[in-house]
Amino acid sequence: ESVSFEDVAVNFTPEEWALLDSSQKRLHRDVMQETFRNLAVIGKKQEDQNLEDDYKNLRRVLPIAVQNEHQQREILEYAETLGTCKECGKAFSSLQSFWKHVRTHTGDKTCECKQCGKAFSSHSDVQKHERIHAGEKPCVCKDCGKGFMTLTGIQRHMLTHNEDGPYICKVCGKVFHCSNSFFTHERTHTGEKLYRCKQCGKAFSYPSGLRRHERIHSGEKPYECKQFLKVFSSLSKVERHEQTHSGVTYICEQYGLAFSNHNSLQCHEKISSLGKPYVYKQCGKTFTCSGALRRHERIHTGVKPYECKVCGKAFIDCSSLQCHERIHSGEKPYVCKLCGKAFSRHGSLRYHERIHSGEKPYICKQCGKAFMHHNALRYHEQIHSGEKSYGCKQCGKAFMLRSALKRHERIHSGLKPCLCRVCGKAFTFHSSLHCHERTHTGEKPYICKQCGKAFMYLSSLRCHENIHSAEKPYVCKLCGAAFTYHSSFQRHERIHRGEKPYVCKLCGKAFTDHSSLKCHERIHTGEKPYVCNQCGKSYSTHSSLRYHERMH
Repeated sequence: ESVSFEDVAVNFTPEEWALLDSSQKRLHRDVMQETFRNLAVIGKKQEDQNLEDDYKNLRRVLPIAVQNEHQQREILEYAETLGTCKECGKAFSSLQSFWKHVRTHTGDKTCECKQCGKAFSSHSDVQKHERIHAGEKPCVCKDCGKGFMTLTGIQRHMLTHNEDGPYICKVCGKVFHCSNSFFTHERTHTGEKLYRCKQCGKAFSYPSGLRRHERIHSGEKPYECKQFLKVFSSLSKVERHEQTHSGVTYICEQYGLAFSNHNSLQCHEKISSLGKPYVYKQCGKTFTCSGALRRHERIHTGVKPYECKVCGKAFIDCSSLQCHERIHSGEKPYVCKLCGKAFSRHGSLRYHERIHSGEKPYICKQCGKAFMHHNALRYHEQIHSGEKSYGCKQCGKAFMLRSALKRHERIHSGLKPCLCRVCGKAFTFHSSLHCHERTHTGEKPYICKQCGKAFMYLSSLRCHENIHSAEKPYVCKLCGAAFTYHSSFQRHERIHRGEKPYVCKLCGKAFTDHSSLKCHERIHTGEKPYVCNQCGKSYSTHSSLRYHERMH
């Protein structure tokens, strides 16, 4: 059987080559040149006995296309060294292989993908890359039918059918068929991470991990779903996505749950069999995976490694940072298919969709009342227990939820971090800003199922629904008066107590409700916001306008 130059060539890794001194590198080159000449002479690799002379006279036969002096120098360098790279000592049997390799050191990328613009150092690399866009896998395994994009991919795969492997891990006994896979696996035990991102410094055990990570910075998404033209940053993501179109479902035999891809099913089965094996010793909380445990540890340690480059705010996990960054970019990738409203978080879209569907998956075990959101259920459950464990240090007011206390504390601080982009009005709470934005958009997402009337706020819809039911759930214990709305009931209670918390700053007059104070303040300001469409006359209160309109 004939022997090729690649069979007998001795190559070093970049790390090994860097450790050699100049005399050792020279010796390696001399040996490789001698080996190349011997193969050429005996005819195993080249038929031309005068191969060395041809290389020496290569300047005469350089193709017209190679006019770049730098490229000419590379080719002539190859002729002088007979296929050994001066930079790393790697040996090559063909000019094409040598030239392609040299570009890995110079960084030259002259060949570009027409579809996505990505640049490569050789035309063959572009052709391999284009298979990603086409979804082409021309190399098929004869044993199992699995397809691969490259010849090296199928060659590595073919070794997996051979039960014996020459590389055995001393730590865990795992067997490998190729040295690359073996050396890469060893790093999982040593924790060594050789591949570092130049942009953020994050290190990886595998070059593939670094390449995937670099796409976060570049925004590159080379993998495309042919059905919906949606793009993805990795092949595994596009494959998982395409399974959602196939209609194939993977069923868990134990619980009957359905999954769109096999990976999700395997993950679910692992969780089911193991339960929650990861325990945090400090608080005893258990988790299904190590990643969730690490994230939880940061709550106790206060470590927030993910920092926003725009405002400096730090986060416990990467997903929280990504959601936050959308506040700055204004990006809202999650769009409601029914009304077209867009959201920055997937969870917000899910909550919104329940408005259309009327779904209320969270049910109180005590009274059976259903809720759209888990937080709403938690808040409701504390009504039964009466527990208010979160107290305001400034005024002593107690709250059932920590989030409610935080919102309340903003009233004392006067902090209004939520700004309307249309009119610049500031709000204490993000939810208040959302409600306010509807005054600009005219959006009324809450629709009465009985009469079709639409409302801007859920509370307004609930109040309206009481009109149809004729229900007056709020009853005064002192006089028995019943009310449709809770706000009306609260105003009424103040009459019994004689409470008037709303005081005019100009004249000191006090009122039982805020709306009465606002109407009164217009006497001082002279403001008359209610205008008659027929005659243009204006009034300070809505009731005065209604009375006037009857005159017409």
